[in-house]
Amino acid sequence: MSSTATPLAPTATPAERRDELFDELAELTGQRNAIDGRIVDIIAEIDGDHLCYATGCRSISALVAWKTGIAPRNADTVVAIAHRVDEFPRCVAGLREGRLSLDQVGVIAEHAADGSDDHYADLAAVATVTQLRTAVKLEPRPDHAPKPEPPPPAFVKTDIPGEDHVTWKIRLPRADAATFEAAHQSHLDALITDWKRDRENNPRTGDQAPPMPTTIDAFMSLVEAGWDTDVARRPHGQRTTVVVHVDADKPAAALHLGPLLSDDERRELLCDATCEVWFQRHGQTIGAGRTTRTVSRRLRRVLEHRDRCCVVPGCGATRGLHAHHLVHWEDGGPTEPSNLVLLCPFHHRLHHRGGITLTGPAEHLVVTDADGRELTGASLARPPTTPPPDVPPCPGPLGERAQWWWYTPFEPPPTTDN
Repeated sequence: MSSTATPLAPTATPAERRDELFDELAELTGQRNAIDGRIVDIIAEIDGDHLCYATGCRSISALVAWKTGIAPRNADTVVAIAHRVDEFPRCVAGLREGRLSLDQVGVIAEHAADGSDDHYADLAAVATVTQLRTAVKLEPRPDHAPKPEPPPPAFVKTDIPGEDHVTWKIRLPRADAATFEAAHQSHLDALITDWKRDRENNPRTGDQAPPMPTTIDAFMSLVEAGWDTDVARRPHGQRTTVVVHVDADKPAAALHLGPLLSDDERRELLCDATCEVWFQRHGQTIGAGRTTRTVSRRLRRVLEHRDRCCVVPGCGATRGLHAHHLVHWEDGGPTEPSNLVLLCPFHHRLHHRGGITLTGPAEHLVVTDADGRELTGASLARPPTTPPPDVPPCPGPLGERAQWWWYTPFEPPPTTDN
Protein backbone atom coordinates (compact mmCIF):
# COMPACT_ATOMS: atom_id res chain seq x y z
CA MET A 1 0.00 0.00 0.00
CA SER A 2 1.31 3.42 -0.90
CA SER A 3 0.24 6.79 0.34
CA THR A 4 0.77 10.25 -1.06
CA ALA A 5 1.91 12.98 1.35
CA THR A 6 -0.13 16.19 1.30
CA PRO A 7 2.11 19.20 0.68
CA LEU A 8 2.22 21.64 3.58
CA ALA A 9 1.11 25.23 3.05
CA PRO A 10 4.07 27.57 2.92
CA THR A 11 4.67 29.23 6.25
CA ALA A 12 5.09 33.01 6.29
CA THR A 13 8.39 34.23 7.59
CA PRO A 14 8.44 36.49 10.66
CA ALA A 15 9.26 39.47 8.46
CA GLU A 16 6.30 38.77 6.16
CA ARG A 17 3.96 38.28 9.12
CA ARG A 18 5.19 41.54 10.65
CA ASP A 19 4.59 43.41 7.39
CA GLU A 20 1.05 42.00 7.22
CA LEU A 21 0.31 43.13 10.76
CA PHE A 22 1.82 46.55 10.09
CA ASP A 23 -0.38 46.94 7.01
CA GLU A 24 -3.46 46.05 9.01
CA LEU A 25 -2.37 48.40 11.81
CA ALA A 26 -1.91 51.26 9.33
CA GLU A 27 -5.38 50.64 7.90
CA LEU A 28 -7.03 50.57 11.33
CA THR A 29 -5.07 53.65 12.45
CA GLY A 30 -6.26 55.61 9.45
CA GLN A 31 -9.86 54.61 10.15
CA ARG A 32 -9.52 55.50 13.83
CA ASN A 33 -8.08 58.92 12.97
CA ALA A 34 -10.95 59.59 10.59
CA ILE A 35 -13.46 58.56 13.26
CA ASP A 36 -11.77 60.90 15.74
CA GLY A 37 -12.06 63.66 13.15
CA ARG A 38 -15.80 63.10 12.89
CA ILE A 39 -16.09 63.13 16.70
CA VAL A 40 -14.31 66.50 16.75
CA ASP A 41 -16.79 67.86 14.19
CA ILE A 42 -19.72 66.63 16.26
CA ILE A 43 -18.34 68.20 19.44
CA ALA A 44 -17.66 71.47 17.61
CA GLU A 45 -21.30 71.57 16.47
CA ILE A 46 -22.62 70.74 19.95
CA ASP A 47 -20.43 73.43 21.51
CA GLY A 48 -21.16 76.02 18.83
CA ASP A 49 -24.93 75.65 19.22
CA HIS A 50 -24.69 75.44 23.05
CA LEU A 51 -26.38 72.03 23.11
CA CYS A 52 -24.20 70.78 25.97
CA TYR A 53 -26.18 72.35 28.79
CA ALA A 54 -29.44 70.71 27.72
CA THR A 55 -27.94 67.43 28.94
CA GLY A 56 -27.25 68.65 32.48
CA CYS A 57 -23.45 68.56 32.08
CA ARG A 58 -21.47 71.43 33.52
CA SER A 59 -18.95 71.61 30.68
CA ILE A 60 -18.39 70.35 27.17
CA SER A 61 -15.36 68.34 28.37
CA ALA A 62 -17.51 66.56 30.96
CA LEU A 63 -20.03 65.72 28.24
CA VAL A 64 -17.35 64.26 25.96
CA ALA A 65 -15.84 62.16 28.76
CA TRP A 66 -19.28 60.90 29.76
CA LYS A 67 -20.76 60.11 26.36
CA THR A 68 -17.64 58.63 24.76
CA GLY A 69 -16.28 56.84 27.82
CA ILE A 70 -12.79 58.33 27.43
CA ALA A 71 -10.52 59.81 30.09
CA PRO A 72 -11.07 63.46 31.05
CA ARG A 73 -7.62 64.37 29.70
CA ASN A 74 -8.47 62.89 26.30
CA ALA A 75 -11.80 64.70 26.39
CA ASP A 76 -9.92 67.99 26.94
CA THR A 77 -7.88 67.22 23.81
CA VAL A 78 -11.02 66.67 21.71
CA VAL A 79 -12.54 69.92 22.99
CA ALA A 80 -9.33 71.88 22.36
CA ILE A 81 -9.34 70.77 18.72
CA ALA A 82 -13.06 71.52 18.38
CA HIS A 83 -12.49 75.05 19.69
CA ARG A 84 -9.79 75.76 17.06
CA VAL A 85 -11.19 73.99 13.99
CA ASP A 86 -11.32 77.25 12.04
CA GLU A 87 -7.76 78.24 13.05
CA PHE A 88 -6.14 74.96 11.93
CA PRO A 89 -8.09 73.80 8.84
CA ARG A 90 -5.20 71.82 7.31
CA CYS A 91 -4.36 69.99 10.53
CA VAL A 92 -7.99 69.11 11.18
CA ALA A 93 -8.40 68.03 7.56
CA GLY A 94 -5.46 65.66 8.07
CA LEU A 95 -7.29 64.21 11.06
CA ARG A 96 -10.51 63.74 9.07
CA GLU A 97 -8.61 62.06 6.23
CA GLY A 98 -6.85 59.68 8.61
CA ARG A 99 -3.32 61.04 8.03
CA LEU A 100 -2.86 62.62 11.48
CA SER A 101 -3.77 61.29 14.90
CA LEU A 102 -5.89 62.96 17.54
CA ASP A 103 -2.89 63.41 19.84
CA GLN A 104 -0.82 65.04 17.11
CA VAL A 105 -3.49 67.59 16.27
CA GLY A 106 -4.27 67.98 19.99
CA VAL A 107 -0.73 69.15 20.79
CA ILE A 108 -1.01 71.76 18.04
CA ALA A 109 -4.49 72.93 19.03
CA GLU A 110 -3.61 73.22 22.71
CA HIS A 111 -0.31 75.08 22.45
CA ALA A 112 0.50 76.37 18.96
CA ALA A 113 0.28 80.05 18.04
CA ASP A 114 -2.31 81.51 15.72
CA GLY A 115 -1.45 81.39 12.03
CA SER A 116 0.78 78.31 12.32
CA ASP A 117 -1.54 75.87 10.54
CA ASP A 118 0.58 75.43 7.40
CA HIS A 119 3.80 75.09 9.41
CA TYR A 120 2.53 72.34 11.69
CA ALA A 121 0.45 70.55 9.05
CA ASP A 122 3.69 69.83 7.18
CA LEU A 123 5.64 68.96 10.32
CA ALA A 124 2.95 66.68 11.78
CA ALA A 125 3.10 64.45 8.72
CA VAL A 126 6.55 63.19 9.80
CA ALA A 127 6.86 64.09 13.52
CA THR A 128 5.79 62.12 16.57
CA VAL A 129 3.67 63.58 19.36
CA THR A 130 6.75 64.08 21.54
CA GLN A 131 8.58 65.87 18.72
CA LEU A 132 5.57 68.11 18.12
CA ARG A 133 5.55 69.07 21.79
CA THR A 134 9.20 70.07 21.53
CA ALA A 135 8.58 72.04 18.33
CA VAL A 136 5.74 73.98 19.92
CA LYS A 137 7.92 74.80 22.93
CA LEU A 138 10.56 76.25 20.58
CA GLU A 139 8.14 78.90 19.35
CA PRO A 140 9.26 82.38 20.36
CA ARG A 141 6.92 83.76 22.92
CA PRO A 142 6.08 87.44 23.29
CA ASP A 143 8.05 89.21 25.94
CA HIS A 144 6.06 89.83 29.06
CA ALA A 145 6.89 91.78 32.12
CA PRO A 146 8.48 89.53 34.74
CA LYS A 147 5.92 88.04 37.01
CA PRO A 148 6.10 89.27 40.57
CA GLU A 149 7.49 86.89 43.09
CA PRO A 150 4.66 84.93 44.70
CA PRO A 151 4.18 85.75 48.36
CA PRO A 152 5.44 83.16 50.79
CA PRO A 153 2.79 80.72 51.93
CA ALA A 154 0.50 81.87 54.74
CA PHE A 155 1.30 78.73 56.66
CA VAL A 156 3.78 75.87 56.37
CA LYS A 157 3.29 72.46 57.87
CA THR A 158 6.32 70.26 58.52
CA ASP A 159 5.55 66.65 59.37
CA ILE A 160 8.66 64.47 59.60
CA PRO A 161 7.96 60.71 59.68
CA GLY A 162 9.02 59.16 62.94
CA GLU A 163 8.85 62.41 64.91
CA ASP A 164 6.29 62.78 67.69
CA HIS A 165 5.34 66.33 66.75
CA VAL A 166 4.31 68.46 63.77
CA THR A 167 5.61 71.98 63.17
CA TRP A 168 3.38 74.79 61.90
CA LYS A 169 4.63 78.19 60.72
CA ILE A 170 1.89 80.79 60.28
CA ARG A 171 2.19 84.24 58.71
CA LEU A 172 -0.46 86.82 59.66
CA PRO A 173 -0.99 90.46 58.72
CA ARG A 174 -0.18 92.80 61.60
CA ALA A 175 -3.81 93.53 62.43
CA ASP A 176 -4.73 89.84 62.49
CA ALA A 177 -1.56 89.06 64.42
CA ALA A 178 -2.52 91.59 67.09
CA THR A 179 -5.97 89.99 67.39
CA PHE A 180 -4.45 86.53 67.64
CA GLU A 181 -1.90 87.61 70.25
CA ALA A 182 -4.57 89.23 72.40
CA ALA A 183 -6.82 86.16 72.25
CA HIS A 184 -3.88 83.82 72.85
CA GLN A 185 -2.66 85.82 75.84
CA SER A 186 -6.17 85.92 77.28
CA HIS A 187 -6.43 82.13 77.15
CA LEU A 188 -2.94 81.73 78.59
CA ASP A 189 -3.77 84.03 81.52
CA ALA A 190 -7.00 82.13 82.17
CA LEU A 191 -5.22 78.76 82.15
CA ILE A 192 -2.50 79.98 84.51
CA THR A 193 -5.10 81.45 86.85
CA ASP A 194 -6.98 78.15 86.95
CA TRP A 195 -3.71 76.27 87.50
CA LYS A 196 -2.74 78.49 90.45
CA ARG A 197 -6.19 78.21 91.99
CA ASP A 198 -6.05 74.43 91.81
CA ARG A 199 -2.67 74.40 93.56
CA GLU A 200 -3.90 76.77 96.27
CA ASN A 201 -7.03 74.72 96.90
CA ASN A 202 -5.02 71.50 97.03
CA PRO A 203 -1.74 72.19 98.81
CA ARG A 204 -0.89 68.47 98.90
CA THR A 205 -0.40 68.38 95.19
CA GLY A 206 2.61 66.19 94.47
CA ASP A 207 4.58 65.09 91.47
CA GLN A 208 1.44 64.11 89.58
CA ALA A 209 0.18 67.71 89.40
CA PRO A 210 0.01 69.10 85.88
CA PRO A 211 2.79 71.53 84.93
CA MET A 212 2.17 75.21 84.43
CA PRO A 213 0.24 75.80 81.17
CA THR A 214 2.38 76.74 78.19
CA THR A 215 1.73 78.78 75.08
CA ILE A 216 0.86 75.52 73.29
CA ASP A 217 -1.84 74.81 75.88
CA ALA A 218 -3.20 78.32 75.35
CA PHE A 219 -3.24 77.83 71.58
CA MET A 220 -5.16 74.56 71.87
CA SER A 221 -7.57 76.20 74.32
CA LEU A 222 -8.19 78.92 71.74
CA VAL A 223 -8.88 76.31 69.05
CA GLU A 224 -11.24 74.32 71.28
CA ALA A 225 -13.13 77.47 72.31
CA GLY A 226 -13.71 78.38 68.68
CA TRP A 227 -14.79 74.82 67.94
CA ASP A 228 -17.23 74.79 70.85
CA THR A 229 -18.66 78.14 69.75
CA ASP A 230 -19.19 76.85 66.22
CA VAL A 231 -20.88 73.69 67.48
CA ALA A 232 -23.21 75.75 69.68
CA ARG A 233 -24.03 78.02 66.77
CA ARG A 234 -24.48 75.19 64.26
CA PRO A 235 -25.39 72.05 66.23
CA HIS A 236 -25.91 69.98 63.09
CA GLY A 237 -23.43 71.66 60.75
CA GLN A 238 -26.26 72.93 58.57
CA ARG A 239 -25.56 74.44 55.20
CA THR A 240 -27.68 77.55 55.79
CA THR A 241 -30.43 79.02 57.92
CA VAL A 242 -33.42 80.37 56.01
CA VAL A 243 -35.81 82.88 57.58
CA VAL A 244 -38.99 82.86 55.50
CA HIS A 245 -42.22 84.83 55.84
CA VAL A 246 -45.16 82.72 54.64
CA ASP A 247 -48.61 84.06 53.83
CA ALA A 248 -51.17 81.95 55.67
CA ASP A 249 -53.89 82.53 53.06
CA LYS A 250 -52.02 81.88 49.80
CA PRO A 251 -48.91 80.00 48.63
CA ALA A 252 -46.46 82.88 48.73
CA ALA A 253 -43.24 83.43 50.65
CA ALA A 254 -40.45 85.98 50.92
CA LEU A 255 -37.01 86.05 52.47
CA HIS A 256 -36.59 88.05 55.64
CA LEU A 257 -35.87 91.63 54.53
CA GLY A 258 -35.60 90.27 51.01
CA PRO A 259 -37.56 89.74 47.80
CA LEU A 260 -40.46 87.47 47.08
CA LEU A 261 -39.47 83.92 46.24
CA SER A 262 -40.71 81.85 43.35
CA ASP A 263 -41.87 78.34 44.13
CA ASP A 264 -38.66 76.89 42.65
CA GLU A 265 -36.43 79.24 44.65
CA ARG A 266 -38.29 78.53 47.87
CA ARG A 267 -38.05 74.77 47.41
CA GLU A 268 -34.34 74.96 46.54
CA LEU A 269 -33.53 76.98 49.65
CA LEU A 270 -35.54 74.74 51.93
CA CYS A 271 -34.14 71.45 50.65
CA ASP A 272 -31.22 71.35 53.07
CA ALA A 273 -31.44 74.08 55.69
CA THR A 274 -32.50 75.12 59.12
CA CYS A 275 -35.86 76.76 58.59
CA GLU A 276 -37.30 79.59 60.67
CA VAL A 277 -40.82 80.27 59.43
CA TRP A 278 -42.94 83.32 60.30
CA PHE A 279 -46.61 83.28 59.39
CA GLN A 280 -48.48 86.42 58.41
CA ARG A 281 -51.94 87.41 57.20
CA HIS A 282 -52.79 90.66 55.45
CA GLY A 283 -49.23 91.82 56.03
CA GLN A 284 -49.39 91.30 59.80
CA THR A 285 -47.28 88.69 61.59
CA ILE A 286 -49.53 86.21 63.38
CA GLY A 287 -47.01 83.71 64.72
CA ALA A 288 -43.73 81.92 64.30
CA GLY A 289 -43.11 78.27 63.62
CA ARG A 290 -40.40 76.49 65.53
CA THR A 291 -36.94 76.30 64.01
CA THR A 292 -36.54 72.89 62.42
CA ARG A 293 -33.74 71.03 60.75
CA THR A 294 -34.77 69.23 57.58
CA VAL A 295 -31.72 66.93 57.20
CA SER A 296 -29.83 65.93 60.33
CA ARG A 297 -26.11 65.38 60.49
CA ARG A 298 -26.59 61.65 61.05
CA LEU A 299 -28.91 61.35 58.05
CA ARG A 300 -26.43 63.24 55.90
CA ARG A 301 -23.77 60.68 56.79
CA VAL A 302 -26.09 57.95 55.50
CA LEU A 303 -26.57 59.82 52.21
CA GLU A 304 -22.84 60.44 51.80
CA HIS A 305 -22.08 56.76 52.36
CA ARG A 306 -24.75 55.68 49.87
CA ASP A 307 -24.43 58.22 47.04
CA ARG A 308 -20.73 59.12 47.33
CA CYS A 309 -21.15 61.97 44.82
CA CYS A 310 -23.77 63.94 42.88
CA VAL A 311 -26.36 61.44 41.62
CA VAL A 312 -26.77 63.05 38.18
CA PRO A 313 -25.10 60.71 35.65
CA GLY A 314 -21.85 62.05 34.29
CA CYS A 315 -21.26 64.55 37.11
CA GLY A 316 -19.16 62.94 39.85
CA ALA A 317 -18.86 66.08 42.03
CA THR A 318 -18.10 65.28 45.67
CA ARG A 319 -17.79 68.68 47.38
CA GLY A 320 -20.49 71.05 48.59
CA LEU A 321 -23.31 68.58 47.95
CA HIS A 322 -26.90 69.47 48.85
CA ALA A 323 -29.45 67.02 50.23
CA HIS A 324 -32.48 67.16 47.93
CA HIS A 325 -36.01 65.92 48.65
CA LEU A 326 -37.34 63.93 45.69
CA VAL A 327 -40.86 64.64 46.96
CA HIS A 328 -40.57 67.98 48.69
CA TRP A 329 -41.47 68.08 52.37
CA GLU A 330 -43.97 70.85 51.57
CA ASP A 331 -45.86 68.23 49.55
CA GLY A 332 -45.68 65.65 52.32
CA GLY A 333 -42.39 64.06 51.29
CA PRO A 334 -40.65 62.36 54.24
CA THR A 335 -37.13 63.27 55.33
CA GLU A 336 -35.71 59.77 55.03
CA PRO A 337 -33.03 58.13 52.86
CA SER A 338 -35.42 56.77 50.25
CA ASN A 339 -36.67 60.32 49.54
CA LEU A 340 -33.28 62.07 49.67
CA VAL A 341 -30.38 62.24 47.21
CA LEU A 342 -27.21 64.31 47.06
CA LEU A 343 -26.83 66.91 44.32
CA CYS A 344 -24.05 69.35 43.50
CA PRO A 345 -25.07 73.03 43.61
CA PHE A 346 -25.12 73.27 39.79
CA HIS A 347 -27.50 70.35 39.27
CA HIS A 348 -29.59 71.33 42.30
CA ARG A 349 -30.26 74.73 40.75
CA LEU A 350 -30.76 73.14 37.34
CA HIS A 351 -33.39 70.78 38.75
CA HIS A 352 -35.38 73.50 40.49
CA ARG A 353 -35.32 75.56 37.30
CA GLY A 354 -36.71 72.70 35.22
CA GLY A 355 -33.52 71.67 33.42
CA ILE A 356 -33.57 68.09 34.74
CA THR A 357 -36.12 65.97 36.59
CA LEU A 358 -35.40 63.48 39.37
CA THR A 359 -37.94 60.74 40.06
CA GLY A 360 -37.63 58.45 43.08
CA PRO A 361 -37.37 56.53 45.23
CA ALA A 362 -33.63 57.01 45.67
CA GLU A 363 -32.92 53.29 45.28
CA HIS A 364 -34.43 53.39 41.77
CA LEU A 365 -33.63 56.96 40.79
CA VAL A 366 -34.45 58.11 37.26
CA VAL A 367 -32.93 61.34 35.93
CA THR A 368 -34.39 62.88 32.77
CA ASP A 369 -33.48 66.00 30.82
CA ALA A 370 -35.79 68.87 29.87
CA ASP A 371 -37.19 66.81 26.96
CA GLY A 372 -37.99 63.80 29.13
CA ARG A 373 -35.13 61.60 27.92
CA GLU A 374 -33.48 59.46 30.57
CA LEU A 375 -29.87 60.22 31.45
CA THR A 376 -27.68 57.22 32.17
CA GLY A 377 -24.11 56.87 33.33
CA ALA A 378 -23.12 54.63 30.42
CA SER A 379 -21.20 55.84 27.40
CA LEU A 380 -22.76 55.84 23.92
CA ALA A 381 -20.39 53.14 22.65
CA ARG A 382 -22.15 50.35 20.72
CA PRO A 383 -21.35 47.93 17.89
CA PRO A 384 -21.01 49.86 14.62
CA THR A 385 -23.81 49.66 12.06
CA THR A 386 -22.00 51.49 9.25
CA PRO A 387 -18.83 50.55 7.36
CA PRO A 388 -15.57 52.08 8.56
CA PRO A 389 -14.39 55.29 6.90
CA ASP A 390 -12.92 54.81 3.44
CA VAL A 391 -9.54 56.42 4.02
CA PRO A 392 -6.02 55.35 3.01
CA PRO A 393 -3.83 53.60 5.58
CA CYS A 394 -1.92 55.87 7.95
CA PRO A 395 1.81 55.09 7.91
CA GLY A 396 2.41 57.25 10.99
CA PRO A 397 5.43 59.45 11.73
CA LEU A 398 8.86 58.59 10.39
CA GLY A 399 10.17 57.62 13.81
CA GLU A 400 13.57 59.16 13.15
CA ARG A 401 15.59 61.02 15.73
CA ALA A 402 14.89 64.74 15.46
CA GLN A 403 17.89 66.95 14.70
CA TRP A 404 16.74 70.17 16.25
CA TRP A 405 19.66 72.31 15.09
CA TRP A 406 18.23 72.38 11.55
CA TYR A 407 14.64 72.92 12.65
CA THR A 408 13.23 76.42 12.13
CA PRO A 409 10.51 77.17 14.71
CA PHE A 410 7.37 78.92 13.65
CA GLU A 411 7.76 82.69 13.75
CA PRO A 412 4.54 84.61 14.42
CA PRO A 413 4.16 87.56 12.06
CA PRO A 414 5.24 90.87 13.59
CA THR A 415 2.48 92.98 15.02
CA THR A 416 2.21 96.63 14.10
CA ASP A 417 1.12 99.19 16.63
CA ASN A 418 -0.96 101.94 15.07
